Parts: sequence; structure tokens; C-alpha cells
Amino acid sequence: MLLSPTESRDLLARAAREHFALLAVNADSPAAITDVLEAARICNAPVIIETSLWQLTGRSFGAGDAATGLARYLVQIAQLAASPRFAHLPVLLHTDHIKGPITLPLLKAAIRGLPTGIADTVLSPSTISLDSSALSAAENIAALLELCRESEACGRAATLEMEAGVDDGVTPLELARNLLGSVEVQAPGFIHLWAPGVGTRHGLGDQRSFSADAVRAHHEVASEIAGRPVGIALHGSSGLDADALRAAVRAGVTKVNWSSESLLLRSQSAAEFYRTHAAQLQPGHPEWKNTAMDNGLQHFVSERYIPRVVDRIRTLGAGR
Repeated sequence: MLLSPTESRDLLARAAREHFALLAVNADSPAAITDVLEAARICNAPVIIETSLWQLTGRSFGAGDAATGLARYLVQIAQLAASPRFAHLPVLLHTDHIKGPITLPLLKAAIRGLPTGIADTVLSPSTISLDSSALSAAENIAALLELCRESEACGRAATLEMEAGVDDGVTPLELARNLLGSVEVQAPGFIHLWAPGVGTRHGLGDQRSFSADAVRAHHEVASEIAGRPVGIALHGSSGLDADALRAAVRAGVTKVNWSSESLLLRSQSAAEFYRTHAAQLQPGHPEWKNTAMDNGLQHFVSERYIPRVVDRIRTLGAGR
């Protein structure tokens, strides 16, 4: 089932209390969404599907129109999450890496609820964040407060993740007090995830600077500021080994973003498919049509990708 913003808060608070983390996969295609849900079903675990601006404007969803892309993404996940195969799983949709002039118009529309074209149905993401990498501290605070005001004005809940400089080493605790404190004092109760820098970086580079101690310190400070458990959202998890991920969870991480390594696994599997099936893709081969169909490629990728997602979910302690 696709969780509402308020249901998502409850699940994130439980993750903080019980010391597990939800895997948040940045899924590039309908096939990737299905594969992540299938891995969660195998683990009987909650899961987060994330979408970024490049997915929303990409060919699989919006084809240049981010609002259309987000509506299609929401419909895809809502339909799958309600199906008998996945209906027992808590599923969250999170907006990730939304930046530029479209940020506030798109996210405010998402909070109000995007029309789906299905009767009078509107859908909203479970949790929301924006990319603060090009924003000053004051701009970051102002943007989050505008989303809070939109939620209050339209009477629809919003559950927010706030970012600091996640690629800039370890975020100073005084910056956490400024950013989180400024939003919390003016709009209490909206932020339920905090994404500071803890030594990781987005991409597939060297992650040896990761600090579980920084996670623990930020988890304690964020929870103190909010007066409730605020879990840490770990960005840049690709390349961290299982021991580092488990240490992150013990220290207070409740959401682990996963994009670069996920993309690498799917793209390498696709390259292997085309390399090993070149003969079948020649005109006149009896298996040409079955091989050329999208299902041939996607089945091949899924067989290799799903077990890796299962391993990651279990490493984070979310499966039963």
C-alpha cells in the first residue's frame, strides 16, 4: 500500500525506535519500480521508491514535463502498491533531487495533490525533499517553510526531509541547529528526516570518509531540536560495504538512498544481455522477436538485480 504523509511519519519513527532503515531506491523506469517492490515482497519489508527530476522529465514518465512525470509516477506506484501481490507492503514515494526554478511550483503542486486523470483521484508523495546543493542556508530554510505553509493552506499533510551539504564532508552541528531549528520553530512537526553530510559523496567514488560518529551526533541533535525522533537520511550510500551500512543504522540512519550502484547494476546487466544475445537479434533468427521485446531484456536484468536489492534491504535490518 502507498503510505500517506502521516502514515510515513509513523513508519519512520518506528524505524528510529527499532533501529532499522528503509532502502530508498532511485528508480529510473517502470521495470525498476516493479523490481524494487518484488525485492521488498521477498523480504516482507517496507521500502521507499525515490524519483528525481531526471526521472520525471525522462522518456519513461514525463517526456520533458515534470508535473506529468510525477503524476504518472504516482499512478504507477499507487496501482502496483494496491495490487494483491504488494498490498501488504508499506511503500513510500519520495521526491529526491528536485532543483532549479521548477522546485517550489512542482513540490507545492505535489502537496496539494496531483490530478491523475482517474475520476477525481489526486495523489501526493509520501515524503518530500528538495536538492539544497545550490541553495544558501537562508534559501534552504525559506524553501522548506514555503512547503510547510502550502501544506497548512491546503489542509493536506506533508512530511519533509531537509538536506544540508551532503557532499561537503561532515556538516557542522551548529549548521544543523540553524537549519532545522529555524524551520522547526516556525513550522513545527513537518521535518521527520535530516540529511546532513556524514563523509559520503554521491556517485561511485571513495567512501572511506564516512563517519558513523557523525551520524550519531546529528541524529541526537536533530531529535533534540524537534523533540521527537528524527532519523538520518544517508545520501551517497553506493560503495559503502555491509559493515558500514549496519554501523550507520545503529547510529541513527532510518533511510538509505541508493542510486548510482543501482543504475550500474541495471546498466551492466543490460549490456550483458545485448552482448550475449547479439546472434538472436539478427533478422531471420527464430528467437529474434522474443529477444527484441522489452520483456526479454527486463527479465534478464531483473534476475540479476532483484537479489542485490534483497541483500541491501536485509543488511539494513528491514526484512522479516
